Order: sequence, then structure tokens, then C-alpha cells
Amino acid sequence: MSQTDDGLAGFGYKQELERTLGNFHTFAAGISYISILTGTFQLFYFGFSFGGPAYWWSWPLVFAGQLMVALSFAELAAHYPVAGSIYNWSKRLGSQHVAWLAGWMMLTASIVTIASVALAYQITLPQILDFFQFAEDPAVNAVILGTALIVFTTVVNAWGVQLMARINSAGVFIELIAAVLLIVLLAANITRGPEVVMETQDTGAGHSMGYLGAFLVASLASTYVMYGFDTASSLGEESHNPRRNAPKAILRALIASFVIGGLILLFALMAVGDINNPEIATGGLQFIVLDVLGSTVGKVFLVTVVIAITVCNLAVQSAAIRMMFAMARDNALPAGSKLARISPKTKTPVIPAVVTGVLAVVILVVNVGQPQIFTVITSIGIIMIYIAYLLVTVPMLVKRFRGQWPPPETPGVKYFSLGKLGLPVNILGVLWGAGIVVNLAWPRREVYNATEPYHWYLEWGAVLFVGGVAVVGFAYYWFRLRHHTGILDDHRATDPEKQEETA
Repeated sequence: MSQTDDGLAGFGYKQELERTLGNFHTFAAGISYISILTGTFQLFYFGFSFGGPAYWWSWPLVFAGQLMVALSFAELAAHYPVAGSIYNWSKRLGSQHVAWLAGWMMLTASIVTIASVALAYQITLPQILDFFQFAEDPAVNAVILGTALIVFTTVVNAWGVQLMARINSAGVFIELIAAVLLIVLLAANITRGPEVVMETQDTGAGHSMGYLGAFLVASLASTYVMYGFDTASSLGEESHNPRRNAPKAILRALIASFVIGGLILLFALMAVGDINNPEIATGGLQFIVLDVLGSTVGKVFLVTVVIAITVCNLAVQSAAIRMMFAMARDNALPAGSKLARISPKTKTPVIPAVVTGVLAVVILVVNVGQPQIFTVITSIGIIMIYIAYLLVTVPMLVKRFRGQWPPPETPGVKYFSLGKLGLPVNILGVLWGAGIVVNLAWPRREVYNATEPYHWYLEWGAVLFVGGVAVVGFAYYWFRLRHHTGILDDHRATDPEKQEETA
């Protein structure tokens, strides 16, 4: 195995991306995608409004399930340190057809996520300064602020991976320090005990399933946050020693996010002046921070939330770019040769950066007057990510049952391994993933059609749209692309003796 390509030629590819990232860079990529400050500040109001303080229990529940997936991904990251991790893992575990569907789902979802994360600026920036309220209509203003953010992250990602990594790492460092300080300050101002997380505030009264029904809806707030840890491995072709560093980065990003996020949510519930204040269900953590810490200190922390949103969007777009590049060099996307082109100056795929940025802005603009539809599309994006994860963990489980996992190891290389725990962890990961997809896609008016006008197609939007994206996308692949896929000559490793079969 070459010391410079980490066995990349063994997968049929030549080294084109620049290997400059260290251990902290890959960890920062994973944790900024999850982005605790972004997710908790953007979605706390949703979980609280549907489940009351007891919604907090969804945080450790989602962590436990996602840990099963992350452990399986850690094994894969050690064996297959290749860009576009989900796509390439699925290709080597299943088939090219399954891999294409996984990549298509992940790529589409990532572009939607770029747009949805950018909307978080609207929740925070105008609360810091009125200057950022450029338009009277909040939906229009959200598009303006979101577009500005997407333009910024597109330029940075196109400029080169070193600039992206430096900004991302600096942002994550600030985010982590701010998060720890926020935990300390909230803990210093607690007004009630931890038993607050047992209060449901009678939120289950309107559900046929009682509080369980309310909790399942509220748990979406945690489900929407704790994913994206695979980003650490998506940068495998740009990292030093990715077989060792990527598995650690995946697990560290998820565990750190769980601990920090869980404490912020817990102490926020314990510190807010009036736990029954109706503004908590609308203003979320932003309201609590300003209520507990006061306007001046509270706004300082909101600035760090803006930084977290920025690097989160940077990481999400970076992962989308690597996915588009990975699929394009296999000629598995239209205009593959152009999308897979690496800039000789920046050593990064510039065209995918521009394409993902433009498509994300289009999603914002098209839905500016239709906030309910945008909510559906955002939810669909997250559902597709969890489906893409299943298209990895299910083939992996099949390989385990057939005795084909783990694959043969390269002599002298130390791999992350679950050993005998691999099978039960993999089974739990699959069951968890299936359950999450069902809960996410479940047609509920309060999630997908919360305000008038009520339309059946919005309530069933997740099922209809995800099915439509899957069918249309796979049909295009089946009838148009599948006979032409294969590593493009410009990206093929030059030593055929090192190449594995990549079909």
C-alpha cells in the first residue's frame, strides 16, 4: 500500500485530491455537520412544543440508535477510506445499482440540507441586530440571508480544501468553547431540579396514542440533528492516515455532540425562569438564553450560534461536493467528466461546488412563498439521508450473515473492528434505521401540514416525494446511465495490478 494514497489505487482510483487534512480537521468536519448549536437552537422549540420538557429523553434515545450506525460506519471507514463514503461503501457491500440509489438519495438530501441549514440565519441574526431584517416578510428575508451564506460557503469550498478546513476547524473550536461556557452559565442559573425532564405538560392529551404519540413527534427534533457524522470519512482522500483517523473522528463527533447537546438542553430546561411560558414553544433556546443570561450576554452566545450555522453549512456542502465528485468519476451522473474535473490550481472539484450552491439557492427561491412545502422538502431530505444509511447497513448485515465481512485485511494495517459485537450492533443499527424512517415519513398533519390550507398531498408529502425521488432517479439510472457507468479513464489508477473490481 502506498504511503501517499492509503490504498486508493486498490479501489481503482488515482490520487487527485490533495491530502492535507489532519485528525482534528476530520473530527471538525463531522461535528460541524451535526452542529449542536445549529440543531438545538433551530429545533428546540419544535420538540418542546410537541413533547414538553420530557422531550429531552429523545436525545439519549436517538444517540443510542445512531451510535449503532456510527460503529458500523467506523469499520467501513477503516476499510474503505474513499470520497463519497456512503456511495462507495454501498457499492462494495452491495451492487452498483444499490450504490447509485444510496448516492442519489444522499446527494439530493445534502443539497436540500444546504438550503434548510441556511434558513437558520433567519432564526438568529435578526435577534442580534435589526439590521439583518432586510425584508418585512420573514420568509423573504430568510431567503436573502440564506443565499448570502450559500454564496460564501460555495466560494470557500471552491477555493480549496485547506481554506475550508481552516475556517471549519476555527468555527468548531469557537463553537465547542461557546457550548461549554453556555453549559456552565446555564448550570449556574438553574431554578429547578433535573426532575423537570419528567414533565409532559399534558402534550399527549390530543393524541390517540397518548404521550407516546406526542413523544414520537417531538423526537423528530433530535432525529433532525444527530446525523452527518459520516462526513469525517467522506474526506478520506484528502486526509492523512484516514484508516486510523476517520473511525475515531466519526465516533468522537457523535459522542461529543451527544454529551454537549444533552447538557445544553437539560440545563436550559432547569434554568429558564418559567417553564410554562408559552414563548418557549415559539422562541426556543434563543428565548431561554436571553431570558436566563440577559440581552447582552445572550446576544454574544447568539453570535456563536451564527458561527456554528456557518461552518455547519460549509461542512454539509463539502460532503455534497465529495459525493457528487465520487459518483461523477464513476460516470454515474450526467456530464460526469465535467463534474469530476479537479481544478489544477485549487485541487478541488470546483464545478460540483458551484452546482450544489446554485441548486440550494434555487430550492430557497422556489419555496419562498410556500413555507409548508419547504417544511415537507426539508423533512424529506433528512428521510433520504436515513434511507441512504440503510442502503449501507443492510448490505453490510447481509455480508455478515454470509460470512463475507470483514473483508481480507492488508498486512501491516491496523483496522478498527467491532469483533463479535459487529453482528448485534449491525442488527440494531438496521432496526433503528428502519424505525426512524417510518417515524419520519409517518403522515401527520402536525408535522407536514400544520397550518391552513390543509392538503392531503402535503400530509402524505414525505411518502409521495421520497418515493417519487427514488423512482424517477432510479428510472433515469436504469434506462440511461447504468450501461455507461465505470471509472472514467482520467480518474483510473495507472497500475492495473493494484486495482480491485469496481463494478
